[in-house]
Amino acid sequence: MRNVWLAAFVVLVSASCAQLGSLSTYNVNEADLEKMLSAQLPKLTRQANVAGIPLKMAVKKMQVEIGPDNSDLVRINTDATAVLSLFGLSYPANLQLQIEGAPYYDATEKAIFIRSVKLLDSSIEAAGYRGNLSPVSNELLQLVNSYLASNPVYRLDQTNPTIKLLTAVPLNMAVQNGKLAFSPSR
Repeated sequence: MRNVWLAAFVVLVSASCAQLGSLSTYNVNEADLEKMLSAQLPKLTRQANVAGIPLKMAVKKMQVEIGPDNSDLVRINTDATAVLSLFGLSYPANLQLQIEGAPYYDATEKAIFIRSVKLLDSSIEAAGYRGNLSPVSNELLQLVNSYLASNPVYRLDQTNPTIKLLTAVPLNMAVQNGKLAFSPSR
């Protein structure tokens, strides 16, 4: 009888491993990240002071590149609008920011965050002025970092039984050209 139970257990474990092996990888592509970030755009309105000037910034559009130039990074290009308040007057402005950071999978949250963010490029167009935002780039980077530290760029769908099974085991995440690939740790 004991041999029968042992054989049944071995068959069950083998079937589970075979099913998990068939899940070999789950991919999150650039469109998936952009879709989730687009859903978060209404939350991306911030009131801040940049170089002592009150600023209300709202992100309107984001474009994502995963693994640009064969790197292990994610690059995010943003188009934003801002209203600068200076000397009792308000000035509308358009901002473009390009940031890059390392993707990080948080197994507890079942989500992907961007860490070690650095600002690659920034520009502003306001009241006939067009130029670089390098004098205030640290303040802008702090705004972006504070948002990305607490908000994932992607959350794995736990209502999908396949993904739920995959996230029940430790995962490896690899950055590939145009996608993030998840596979069970071995």
